Amino acid sequence: MSNSVRYLLLGLLSLAIVVLDQVTKLSVMESMRLHESIPVVSNFFSITYIRNPGAAFGFLSSSSSSFRFVFFGVTSIFAVGLLGTILVRMPKDDWMGRLSVAAILGGAIGNLLDRLRYGEVIDFLDFYFNAYHFPAFNVADSAITVGVAFLILHFALEKEPEAAPVIPENPPS
Repeated sequence: MSNSVRYLLLGLLSLAIVVLDQVTKLSVMESMRLHESIPVVSNFFSITYIRNPGAAFGFLSSSSSSFRFVFFGVTSIFAVGLLGTILVRMPKDDWMGRLSVAAILGGAIGNLLDRLRYGEVIDFLDFYFNAYHFPAFNVADSAITVGVAFLILHFALEKEPEAAPVIPENPPS
């Protein structure tokens, strides 16, 4: 498979994640009121419309909106650039690594678009057990999490190439 076809497929994966992320967020915003919750599986999962001005788990959500916009804008753009560079520099035959990075890149772009348009990220996937709620998240967050998990697993299970045995020049007689 040629390099251009490989990059096209990876780009399509990232694009599919961005599109699915943005379509689901738009659907939630158009069909629900902020903080409205629709139970899907009783005592386990709801669709809940939330806007998260901070990072994961609400980190920095109490900071000023201008600080958050600059901080998250700069870090998101840096992350997207870094991920793109990693993707291009990965070995051509490392499909697991490349697919993982493409998923992370798609998720990063999806959340960056939210930050640029709304100054915050739209979350709606709400898992809980009784009173304990896992922080709400979205398709982009899911792609980032799955991509990172697969990348860690991939690197943990990656086998080092075996070194060629060293043959002494003058073997003992």
